[in-house]
Amino acid sequence: MRLYEERLGVPRTWFWLAALPGVMAAAVLLPWGPAVAACGLAVVAALTALGLHAYGAARIVVTGGHLTAGPTRLPLASLGMAEILDAEEALLWRTRRADANALMLLRSYVPTALRIEIDDPEFPAPYLYVSTRQPATLVAVLSFARR
Repeated sequence: MRLYEERLGVPRTWFWLAALPGVMAAAVLLPWGPAVAACGLAVVAALTALGLHAYGAARIVVTGGHLTAGPTRLPLASLGMAEILDAEEALLWRTRRADANALMLLRSYVPTALRIEIDDPEFPAPYLYVSTRQPATLVAVLSFARR
């Protein structure tokens, strides 16, 4: 049973940026003719858009017993205190305060985040950093699911 699910999709304006590599490919292919340049534009723009979609496919899912953040799946029993990070704090935890051993589901276009301590002594990471658009909701769901 899923208690919470969030997809960290890229902003829609980024898909307009997918046209830029396509235009560059078309400019390179233009000496071979306009048809080849148009095909290059379409293929490169489509591949860039597909890459952006794949990058934004990361999900945060809370079930009855686990927190899944991207490829990381942790049991709720091994999670400690969760701290809501506003935009400034999130930037500090992404840069200067970051621990090299920490687990991070980092999306720079999501300004807020959640830092969750990991209390499992067998787990090498000190905390889990999760970019989320709804940190207060995620904290509430995590506290509810742990009970």
